Amino acid sequence: MTESFRRSGEYPQGQQQHSQSSYPGTPEAGGAFPPPPAYDPPQPVNAAPGSAMWPAPTPEGSPAPPAPPARRRRVRGPLGLLAAVAIAAAAVGGGTAYAFQELTGKESTSASAGTSVVPTSQKGTVSGVAEAVSPAIVEINATSNAGSSTGSGVVITSDGEIVTNNHVVSGASTVKVRTSDGKTYTAEVVGTDAKKDLALIKLRNASGLKTASLGDSDNVKVGDEVVAIGSPEGLTGTVTSGIVSALDRDVTVSTDEEQQQQGGGSDDRWPFEFGGQQFNGDTGSSKTTYKAIQTDASLNPGNSGGALIDMNGNIIGINSAMYSASSDSGSGSSGAGSVGLGFAIPVNTLKADLDSLRSGGTSGS
Repeated sequence: MTESFRRSGEYPQGQQQHSQSSYPGTPEAGGAFPPPPAYDPPQPVNAAPGSAMWPAPTPEGSPAPPAPPARRRRVRGPLGLLAAVAIAAAAVGGGTAYAFQELTGKESTSASAGTSVVPTSQKGTVSGVAEAVSPAIVEINATSNAGSSTGSGVVITSDGEIVTNNHVVSGASTVKVRTSDGKTYTAEVVGTDAKKDLALIKLRNASGLKTASLGDSDNVKVGDEVVAIGSPEGLTGTVTSGIVSALDRDVTVSTDEEQQQQGGGSDDRWPFEFGGQQFNGDTGSSKTTYKAIQTDASLNPGNSGGALIDMNGNIIGINSAMYSASSDSGSGSSGAGSVGLGFAIPVNTLKADLDSLRSGGTSGS
């Protein structure tokens, strides 16, 4: 067995202790000595008496020892909560709008589409529309020198502004209104527009009334489901349903007060012309034509001035005319009722005319 040794001074300073200890690669283990380290291990640096900084600076030209991995600090408290919420919102994305809709019961839609007033649980149902909108529909009884007439109206302000047809209140000396809860009010005619068959009346001493939501008739499509609410034959709050049968129908109505009031009572025959033919009585020589929404929702005398409503509960039209087959007999009876040909003034026509009506527009305007 041979022994390997070196004379004193052959090891670099600071390394002599290595010569006295065995490594796995020493001759005793059958190997060679490992190479000495590239640089001395870092030593504490005294920054002040009694204190030390660790590690010592790295000698120039020597590679820096790898830094220990940084520990991630958990954010606690409100900042952490906000960050978590932001991440969750980003992950959900477009679903947040749907969640808001479900929680509030209101549909997030564009302004042109209107806001849903029907509870989410009843959305798309006739009963849901009726429950939401019926409180804003009233019965109107107007008396004039030509007789009396029964029609309907739509409440648009909580203090009692109501829109209806001009032919319901034209020439009336007194106007009485009954709301859905059975209360009766006296109303004054604020303004009328015979050319569009629209009128605005105002209840006296009214407040806190349920109001209707005016929609956008430009969004209405043929085949859309609709609900009609009014007081046919004096039956307040009657609800019928159907679809939009056609759009932009040219309907001609009388602008003569006596012609509009000719039937009297709930037997008002709503005289109008369509397609060059006169229906429900003679419209006379003084007349006007407007574009109408056609519907097969059942309308009868007394529905005049009532609401045509979409399935979100928005008013899309003011019911104004209907065809009754019994008019051909000349008996003056409305017993045949609706045959599915009804017409409504688009709500956008009303909205465009509202300022004029409020300023006292007259029948000849």
